[in-house]
Amino acid sequence: MLLARLPALPELAPRWRGGTIEFPLHHMRGGTSTGLVIWERYAPADRGLREELLRHLMGLPLDGERRGNRQITGLGRGAPTSNKVFFADLEPDGAGGARLVSTLAQLAADKAAIDWSVNCGNMSAALPLWALDTGLAAMHAPGLFEIEIRNTNTGVIAGARMRLGVHGAAAVAEIPGVDGAFPAVDLFLHHPAGAKTGRLLPTGRKRDRIAGHDVSCVDVAVPMVIARAADFGKTATEPPAALDADQDFKDVLREIWVAAGLLMGLANRDGSKMTAEQLAHSETVPKVCIVAPPQGSGHISVRYFTPQAAHGSMAVTGGCCLAAASLIEGSVAHEQARGVVMPGGEFAEICVDIENPAGILAATVEARLGADGLLVRKAAYKRSAQILLRGHVPLYRASPALVTELEQIIDGTVELAA
Repeated sequence: MLLARLPALPELAPRWRGGTIEFPLHHMRGGTSTGLVIWERYAPADRGLREELLRHLMGLPLDGERRGNRQITGLGRGAPTSNKVFFADLEPDGAGGARLVSTLAQLAADKAAIDWSVNCGNMSAALPLWALDTGLAAMHAPGLFEIEIRNTNTGVIAGARMRLGVHGAAAVAEIPGVDGAFPAVDLFLHHPAGAKTGRLLPTGRKRDRIAGHDVSCVDVAVPMVIARAADFGKTATEPPAALDADQDFKDVLREIWVAAGLLMGLANRDGSKMTAEQLAHSETVPKVCIVAPPQGSGHISVRYFTPQAAHGSMAVTGGCCLAAASLIEGSVAHEQARGVVMPGGEFAEICVDIENPAGILAATVEARLGADGLLVRKAAYKRSAQILLRGHVPLYRASPALVTELEQIIDGTVELAA
């Protein structure tokens, strides 16, 4: 395998065309999410200009909020799962090689504000395919292509693996929620416990009583609040749209995730503690799910929230968190799960099959029991990825400051990342 920083590739650089400045990107699918992957070296360094760029590319309001915005001026698709943008590049891995480094921007269709606090396990599956397509990474011969991905939002390092055949063709896989077989990507999260809060159990307890409900707050890859579906008169088999339409249920769920977020001490990217108001409007943390015993061949049934909206399937980071929670005796997830193999004193891989609206998400947790409880070394899942489009997007409404910044990048007067 070859991993080497290439000279700036003209086809991936901003350009002028027809009197309008255009920005390069890959529109991609990773797992059951879609969004953009942008080469970090061509993105504005200034956070304000970078966020302006994202609003143009994805069709967001340029300021404030605009309820009902359909993103018809950009590439976003309304749902949180289709409003993700990764900035990516290579960096030294400390062992003489290189790895991908990624930063996720999570967008909301009707808000100019952008959330930089979380990672996305689904969209992460697009990153190794992007690296191969851009030429930042390459294989000299058929075999396994493996690369690490360091996420700057959470600090989590994942391992990605693809199997490539002759001429670089990738082995394919089918996953729930995606129609057909596409390039397969195996992802392994290393030491994912406490990714956001620093602790597997952010409140220090296996259960908390919040708003009259027993919940478990667990942080594996992402902080999540887990509650019994039956406590809300639900079964965790409802269509996501029906759950979103139940406003009384959503109001109670919001009350729970706000209180849980405060108990967990969730913080903004600058380290300041999130307020109740920030948590109430958060598009990313904490995640929430309601669980019940399985109805089919899985180990547990779930309906997952982002938290503002019910998810059409199951986010893989949330799946890894729920799978790990199922191994914590005394947690709500463990109580509702059926047939899960419990960990022993040695690290072992344990598969937890999670029933969700799209089928079964198979998550694998490498864990053991220690003196202080569950120790999680890895969490793994299989995804598929595809390139939907690669090219340039004209920025018709770019501000003079953004145009100037991109012009300097084109002219080479702004130093690109080393």
